[in-house]
Amino acid sequence: MTVLAVETSCDETAAAVVRDGRVLSSVVATQEVHALWGGVVPEVASRLHQRTLTALAAEALKRVQFEARALDGAAATIGPGLIGALLVGVSYAKGVAVALDVPFLGINHLEGHLWSAAAAGEQLPLPALALLVSGGHTELVRISGFGDYYPLGATLDDAAGEAFDKVGGLLGIPYPAGAKLAKLAEHGDNRAFPFAVARTDNPFDFSYSGLKSAALRAVRRAEEQHAENSSWKADLAASFQRCVIRQLVQRVTRALDGGEYASLTIGGGVAANHLLREQLAGLARNRGLRLLVPPVDYCTDNAAMIAWVAEHRLRRGETDPLSAEADPNLTLVPDSA
Repeated sequence: MTVLAVETSCDETAAAVVRDGRVLSSVVATQEVHALWGGVVPEVASRLHQRTLTALAAEALKRVQFEARALDGAAATIGPGLIGALLVGVSYAKGVAVALDVPFLGINHLEGHLWSAAAAGEQLPLPALALLVSGGHTELVRISGFGDYYPLGATLDDAAGEAFDKVGGLLGIPYPAGAKLAKLAEHGDNRAFPFAVARTDNPFDFSYSGLKSAALRAVRRAEEQHAENSSWKADLAASFQRCVIRQLVQRVTRALDGGEYASLTIGGGVAANHLLREQLAGLARNRGLRLLVPPVDYCTDNAAMIAWVAEHRLRRGETDPLSAEADPNLTLVPDSA
C-alpha cells in the first residue's frame, strides 16, 4: 500500500511517499520570504505553494524511483491551517486521485503531529499522552488508539510557538524566532526576569497572552535602562523560555498524575526545543514511561506524518469523497470545541 501525500497548511510546502507504514521519501521547501514581514502572509504562502508543489511531489516520487501510476492513494492536509494554502494541497491531491483513479484522503494536520514519532519509525505504546506544541497549536491529548483521541486541554489564546516568535521579534530576532531565541537563552540568566506561569480554570489548558504582554513591558523597561548595552536580551530570552517550558511541563505532569499512560510523546515545531525535550525526558524517566520524540525535521510541518496517517487510514478502508472541503478551523475531535 503506497500513498503520496502533500502538506501545505502554512508556510512549508512538503511531499512524501509512504509504503506499508514506512516513509520512503520526504521533501520540504520552507518559504523563507515571510521573514521580511515578521510572520506568514497568507496570500504569498498560497502563491508559493502553487509555484512549488508539483515539482516537489515529483521529486518525492523520483527519489524512490516510484511511478505515480502505481500509487494506491493520494492525500493532503485538509485542515487546520490557512484556507488558501490548504486549498492548493487539497486541489492537487484530488487531481492526482482523479487522474490515477485512486482514493483521496484528507488528513487532519493535528493528527499528523500526534503520530510524527511513529512516522519516524518509533512504536508508540498505548495509551499515550501527547503534547502537541507548535506555532498555531498547543494541546494535550490522550491517545487510546489510532483515531481514538481525547482532548484534555488546549491553549485559551496564543500558542507556545507563536509566543516564541513574537517575543523573539521584540528582541530583534527575525521570523521564525523560536530556535534562535533558544540559542540566545543559552547565554542568559533564566531567573533575571520574574515571569509568572499562567493559571487556568482547567488545569490542563494553556495561556500565553499574559506572558507575551509581560515580556513586552520588560523589553521596554530594559531598553530604557540599558540603552547602550544589549546583554539583558540573553537574560530575557532565558527567563521567557523557562516560563514557557514550565507551563508545558506543569500541564503534562498534572495529566500524568490524573491518568494511566504507557508512554509520553510530543509533536510540533516547539518539540524541537532542547530544554523541553530535556525536562520531559527527566519527567518520563522518573515515571518509568517511554518518551517518544520525533527527529527535528519531523517536528516542523512535513508531509511524512500526513502520508503515514493516510496510509494507515487507507489500510483500514477509510477514504474521503472528492467533495470533502478544506477546513481552516478543523479540530482533532469534532465535538471538542
